[in-house]
Amino acid sequence: MKRKSKRLFAVLLAALVGLGALTACGGNTSTQSASETDAQQAEEAPQPPDLTGEWVQVNSESEDSYQEATITEDTITVNWVAPDSTALYWAGTFEAPTTADEPYSWDSVNDTEQTSTAILASPDETKTFTYEDGQISYEVSMMGVTTTVRLEKQ
Repeated sequence: MKRKSKRLFAVLLAALVGLGALTACGGNTSTQSASETDAQQAEEAPQPPDLTGEWVQVNSESEDSYQEATITEDTITVNWVAPDSTALYWAGTFEAPTTADEPYSWDSVNDTEQTSTAILASPDETKTFTYEDGQISYEVSMMGVTTTVRLEKQ
């Protein structure tokens, strides 16, 4: 009788060990830590565009005359460009986007210390710039005509 009890106990024990192994295999096999998962999700999340750099007008009606801009960490400078000259149009503040949401618009405050002596500079106190679909746009008025300038990063 003892022998049958031992065999029965051994069979039951083997069955339990086998069942435990099967359920362990069906559990979570991920070895990523929470910080690795957070870092991976941050990489996959849309990042704000980096607007710093050189931008050139893409909708000029003349190949010889157009606008170009330089954006740094906190400034935007826009120049009129002609075959033999460059003239300041705008110098002002820049606020970098903090999200990837588009359109992104900012109001730049005119740096009148730079623009007050520039003949072709905008006299506006502020100018609204908008970034959308890889382009920066803003309105330019000259001699009673207003047009929208579109720039693309070079």
